Amino acid sequence: MAKTTVEKLREGLDGFSATERRVAYQLLAEYPVAGLQSATDLARAVGVSPPTVLRLVGRLGFGSYLDFQRSLREELAAQLSSPLAKQPATKPARRMGSQPVQADFFETVLHNVQETFANLPKGEFDGAVQLLSDSRLRIHLVGGRFTDALALYLSVHLRILRPGVSHLQEQESNWRDQLLDMNKRDVLLVFDIRRYQPSLQRLAHAAAARQARIILLTDQWLSPIVRVATHVLSARVAVPSMWDSCTALMALSESLLAEVSRQGWEKSRRRIKELEDMRGQLVDTDG
Repeated sequence: MAKTTVEKLREGLDGFSATERRVAYQLLAEYPVAGLQSATDLARAVGVSPPTVLRLVGRLGFGSYLDFQRSLREELAAQLSSPLAKQPATKPARRMGSQPVQADFFETVLHNVQETFANLPKGEFDGAVQLLSDSRLRIHLVGGRFTDALALYLSVHLRILRPGVSHLQEQESNWRDQLLDMNKRDVLLVFDIRRYQPSLQRLAHAAAARQARIILLTDQWLSPIVRVATHVLSARVAVPSMWDSCTALMALSESLLAEVSRQGWEKSRRRIKELEDMRGQLVDTDG
């Protein structure tokens, strides 16, 4: 599967010139809208020359600015596609002895995981781990309609390793109560994949306005929450199905958990030991 424009931009940042980097940051901050304007308008908005914009587009592998915009439109359509649009066309029945249908799905899921980790920015991953490992910070996790199960899963594990972890599982109207107490000592970890959930965007923007730091786990097209995120980790989700797959997103979550466990093992070990003692006491009492 070809890399998205966002992935190319994020991976190429270190190799761009200073002026090209300014264009790249603008494209990332207002993806994909910034790239749908003319090269002259984009250059004017960033304060660089139009040739700088065209050089960056060439570095990304596009033959022309029109090709670049065509790619952005296709990615925008992919972001907004519904399950009906994602349902693959019916294929003719397979001959006996041919590869089973499940093998296609398995190979795609496996490829998604491989691509997710092959393109994982080390700085972003390490930064997210550092925030999640800092026991001085409070951690709040939330997800969308399908991904909130991942937020719950990760929160349950993190609560065993460290204090100050909560899962925001209630209605949006109740999030305001928790937002009231958020400040620079808080971290909000959000799962958000296409079709991106407006309520999560409102929550992330409100939390960022209160100086909370945002960790975003999203798909390869990037949730609009990227505009306020401190760290962004993206996973491949497309499979030959009307539904997206959360397998790579789950693997990414568990890799975060594994590294947080490793880095804070001494403190976590004492906490787990205390938890095990507590469980033993409760069993004895119940008996």
